[in-house]
Amino acid sequence: MTTSGPTPTIDVRRAEDRMKSDFGWLDSKHSFSFGHHHDPANTHHGLLLVNNDDIVDAGTGFETHPHRDMEIVTWVLEGSLVHQDSTGHNGVIHPGLAQRMSAGRGIMHSEKNDSWRLGGDVHRDPVHFVQMWVVPDEAGITPGYEQLEIDGELLSGGLVTVASGMPEYADHAAIRIRNSYAALHAARLAPGQTVTLPEAPFLHLFVPRGAVTLEGSGPLATGDAVRFTATGGQRVTATEPAEILVWEMHAAVQF
Repeated sequence: MTTSGPTPTIDVRRAEDRMKSDFGWLDSKHSFSFGHHHDPANTHHGLLLVNNDDIVDAGTGFETHPHRDMEIVTWVLEGSLVHQDSTGHNGVIHPGLAQRMSAGRGIMHSEKNDSWRLGGDVHRDPVHFVQMWVVPDEAGITPGYEQLEIDGELLSGGLVTVASGMPEYADHAAIRIRNSYAALHAARLAPGQTVTLPEAPFLHLFVPRGAVTLEGSGPLATGDAVRFTATGGQRVTATEPAEILVWEMHAAVQF
């Protein structure tokens, strides 16, 4: 990792320019290189390596598979996602629930859109979620899992700290991640509502749904993202009901 001072830039990335994977049961759009999509010029921003915008059909999902040395945060927008892992943790992730999995020295998990297996009626609704990966401070840590309901906090319309390992958010973050240089914030905005972005060496703004205007850069639509370097403090204003995800990062990985 490095904490050296980069050149200030604001890089807008449009939804239609993302890499895409369509497997029938899964519609996935990738902000960074992922799977068989590899672009050496687009591997990460700051500490963020993955920002996948996924829609999974009912009754399907990701079968059990391994992860290692990664902090994985999942944010559900619509529907429900069933998580099960090799450490014995399981749960149903739904909108307004903050969730992270620390892969550490190795973990197996599955993610499926089949919550009726745990009780309730069978449904045909897809699940729409954003999955984000950041590197941990150190490799080989003990795998872990955490989730917490924060739907009430999101009603404020302001930026809510969803996950962080930064000391300054220790009393505010809903869940902890094993990286002391990163924090994820989210906001649900009604038309006309405004939030101010934090200032940091690296920021990543993603609009998973709705439309907003970014001060100095103009309109952003569903699926658009912005990569900020050595800047921040801009205002984001909703022009229709919207949700935003903001990674604040004070270091970057080096490949």
